[in-house]
Amino acid sequence: MSAMNTPAAGLPEPGAVTGVPEAAPGGTHARAPRLGGGVWWRHLLALCALAFALFPILFLLSAALNKAGTLSSSTLLPTSFSLNNFSDLFSNEARPFVTWYKNALLIALVGSVFSVFIGACSAFAFSRLRFRGRRAMLLALLLLQMFPALLAFVGLYITFSRIGEVMPAFGLNTTWGLILVYLGGAMGSNVWLLKGYFDTVPKELDEAAFVDGASHARVFFSLTLPLVRPILVTVFMVSFVSLFGEFMLASIFLTDVDKQTLGVGLYGMTVGNDRNALFGQFSAGALLSSIPIMALYLAFQKQLIGGLTTGSVK
Repeated sequence: MSAMNTPAAGLPEPGAVTGVPEAAPGGTHARAPRLGGGVWWRHLLALCALAFALFPILFLLSAALNKAGTLSSSTLLPTSFSLNNFSDLFSNEARPFVTWYKNALLIALVGSVFSVFIGACSAFAFSRLRFRGRRAMLLALLLLQMFPALLAFVGLYITFSRIGEVMPAFGLNTTWGLILVYLGGAMGSNVWLLKGYFDTVPKELDEAAFVDGASHARVFFSLTLPLVRPILVTVFMVSFVSLFGEFMLASIFLTDVDKQTLGVGLYGMTVGNDRNALFGQFSAGALLSSIPIMALYLAFQKQLIGGLTTGSVK
């Protein structure tokens, strides 16, 4: 009996502490929790990315509130705060900031609305109608997007200089001429983006409307557009952001100070001998120019996010 109570040779006694974890219920071994769950480095990368993104914003805010208003005195954390840069920006007659703001808003709004409308009409035709040359036109639109837009600047300049001789309202140094250029350059990507979403709408809805006597225009305005509203909002936001901050074409087409946009006008503050003294005003203008874009995203974020999620499983 005493031999039965003694543990076998090489086996630990019951209750002894060993380096092997006890088996958990179900036959699996319980694992010791790791420090931080093994995701601490992800949080570190997220914090680094956040700091990298916030640094220029904080520097601009600091320079805009800097009392001296110069580039040499701008720091990340200013010692004194003042709104003199904002007041000087609005009172500077040689650099009409309010006029630049109005021009940028007008060009961005009108260009975005017409871009969405023309793109939606084209996408509806390519998605719903069947006609000769449809595939070739789609491929041509895609092919044109592969060429850099910089190659067309000289041709556009010569073309609109000749148009201005016949129709001065659409020539160089005019707002409507620049809007026409923007409308032509954004059609390719917008049409392909809108067509892909139009294809997700069942064609049986169109056929049912045709049976009830609806025309193509009635189907487009009353049936299709409400169903594709999320992609319309997305295209409008992308177009607005790109047109509101566009610089290259605007600097070529708009030469008069009173007709320039925000991008061209604020750029003029960073060149020349006054760039050090005007850096505070430039920072204030850059902060104010971000208000429409932030307001747009805050106003349409529900439609944008909802459209992307529902459109993916439509």
